[in-house]
Amino acid sequence: MKSLFSFLQQNRAPVSFAWSLTFLSSFGQTFLLSLYVPELLKAFELSKAGFGSVYAVCTVIASVVMLTVGHTIDHKPVKKVTAFALLALAISCFLLGFSEYHIALLFVAVTGLRLNGQGMLTHIGFTLMSRYFNKDRGKALSLTSLGFSVGEAVFPLIISLLILRFDYRVAAFASGVLLLVYMIALRFMDLRGFDRQRAVTGKQNWSKLAATFGELIRDKRFFIIVSPSFALGFVSTAIFFYQYVFVEDKGWSVALYATFFTVYAVTRFMLSVLGGVWVDRFGARKLFSFYLFPMSLGLLAFAFINHIVGALVFLIMAGVTMGIAGTVKTAVIAEVYGTAKMGTIRSLFTMFMVLSTALGPLLVGGMLDKGISFPYVILSLMVLMILAQFNAMRIRKVPLFRESYEVSRVEKNV
Repeated sequence: MKSLFSFLQQNRAPVSFAWSLTFLSSFGQTFLLSLYVPELLKAFELSKAGFGSVYAVCTVIASVVMLTVGHTIDHKPVKKVTAFALLALAISCFLLGFSEYHIALLFVAVTGLRLNGQGMLTHIGFTLMSRYFNKDRGKALSLTSLGFSVGEAVFPLIISLLILRFDYRVAAFASGVLLLVYMIALRFMDLRGFDRQRAVTGKQNWSKLAATFGELIRDKRFFIIVSPSFALGFVSTAIFFYQYVFVEDKGWSVALYATFFTVYAVTRFMLSVLGGVWVDRFGARKLFSFYLFPMSLGLLAFAFINHIVGALVFLIMAGVTMGIAGTVKTAVIAEVYGTAKMGTIRSLFTMFMVLSTALGPLLVGGMLDKGISFPYVILSLMVLMILAQFNAMRIRKVPLFRESYEVSRVEKNV
């Protein structure tokens, strides 16, 4: 831990910038958007599956758009790319506030929130840390991922209070204002150090991008790496999207469950820190081989323990998995593919992750509307995670970067 504090002290500026991006990405994350769901269901008279469909369509659109913009962090100034993402996210918050006037505004708002919050701000932060640091990449990524934990601990309380005291529109407008304030502060930040780390100087046209994406998808390593990320995004989004529906179905106290969610945030915070230290010490591939198992066990408790302690066990175990995941998913990509085109490569993985978060609420909402019981819904999600983790264990046989994607391409052309 002492080495982590020393690292932070020496690299406070770049790490704090990346941390701020994951922190502000909360405005597009499911755990925060789920707070708006009850109000939006009433405002638009939608069923759970109906709103899940809206959410899914918007997220799918966001995942596709992600492919067209994610690569920009490889060849455009960091400040410019970040400013556009922040502005688009702020506008999306304002549109959410005005969405009661027409459902089309809701579609545009949710698409923008998912693309720029969960998508671009997270993508920018992790890409910069992967490229900027080599020896201490795990520490940098773990500190960056702490933005998620702090956001989960702070924003739900603030947004919930605004919704209860006023309504969801005020909460959305306040979110947009906060993002604009940060965008103004961004103007005075010195980010030239990140720009000097850019590995790709020329614009990536569609033919080059298509060739890169095609090679990645055909490579067997891609499925090994993407499957656990897809499963985790699918399961975690589905559960957190409908968490209060599950709580009501169990007859648990909503207020007590909300208190337990703070335990989840603290657990995720602690494991995010430890995960970075472990990645630097043992390598990302070893952690990648088992990081889904804790949450899988937590799902078992969530499904079959009728007392609310089952929710507490689940949230703690989910915090373990989510904390490690924040670091290990990006670190393993860097270990296997290198960082020369990190923005381009990671954008493809991010697209599939975002896509998984679209399918989760859609399919689980459909299962709930069809009357499938809570334990069987959760059990099916647990099976998906376990299968994905077994597939991820194959990462142990995947060579490090010296024999990987970009190097092999160069050797073939020599």
